[in-house]
Amino acid sequence: MRKITKFWLITATLLVLIGITVFGGAMTMLKWDFSKLSTARLETNTYELYEQFTDICVVTNTADVVFLPSEDSVTTVVCHEESKQKHSVSVKDGALTIELNDTRKWYNYIGFNFSSPSVTVYIPKGEYAKLTVNNKTGDVKIPKDFTFASIDIKGTTGDVGCYASATGDVKIGLSTGSITVSTISAGSLDLSVSTGKISVSDVSCTGDVGVNVDTGKAFLTNVNCKSLYSDGDTGDLSLETVIASEKFSIERDTGDISLNGCDASEIYITTDTGDVEGSLLSEKVFIVRTDTGDVDVPKSTTGGRCEITTDTGDIEIEIR
Repeated sequence: MRKITKFWLITATLLVLIGITVFGGAMTMLKWDFSKLSTARLETNTYELYEQFTDICVVTNTADVVFLPSEDSVTTVVCHEESKQKHSVSVKDGALTIELNDTRKWYNYIGFNFSSPSVTVYIPKGEYAKLTVNNKTGDVKIPKDFTFASIDIKGTTGDVGCYASATGDVKIGLSTGSITVSTISAGSLDLSVSTGKISVSDVSCTGDVGVNVDTGKAFLTNVNCKSLYSDGDTGDLSLETVIASEKFSIERDTGDISLNGCDASEIYITTDTGDVEGSLLSEKVFIVRTDTGDVDVPKSTTGGRCEITTDTGDIEIEIR
């Protein structure tokens, strides 16, 4: 190796070591709080509203949205936000409306931001009409203290936790993230995520439950509904004590399907690559097909139709 090459390699290594040392020293002085490196500073703005409303609409960008019960009859919205990304808060046509006003110029997008903006909504406990949340990057959490006529949440990247019941539809759609729905009743449930996870537990629906995952896993435990519909490309589906008065309709490209103590009047399951196994609570007339895989199902001649088709995978079902 030529001397000039060795010189530049040694110089580059020393510069890297110096950079690491300076960075480590600086972060030690800041107690490794990366938020202090943010070029954008957040401010807290509080809004109190005394008008009556039935609907709630939140439109934001990167803020986490949290609903909490207020200690009195006053509605309070606390926004932890950037000065050029403030939220307007008002009551319009009977709806509590929270909207992001983004006044940034192109040069304001240059920089680092390690802080998380948030919108915390304190509202009195009780029943409300329609809840709509449209968020790009941020989490959404709705506690059990409220009941809505319908819930509609859309997001790009973030997690959603819904613990509030609805007399009508509960619809949650994400691109990337996780959806958790627990201990609620609803008219129907429609959950979808492109990449992520869906968890549903202790849910009772008078209508249908829809669970759609492109890439990721879905877990349903203690769910009662009219019918269950689930589509997915890649990922497992786990059902435990899921009861449908009408039918299961399940499709997967790649992934295992597990049923533990589940039942429906009719069951239709199709998967390309993956096993189908578990237990049902009542007898079924089994119609099963697999290209390569083992089949072990009861030879019952009574009950509803249970049709299971796999290309590559085993089929093992028992009746409890």
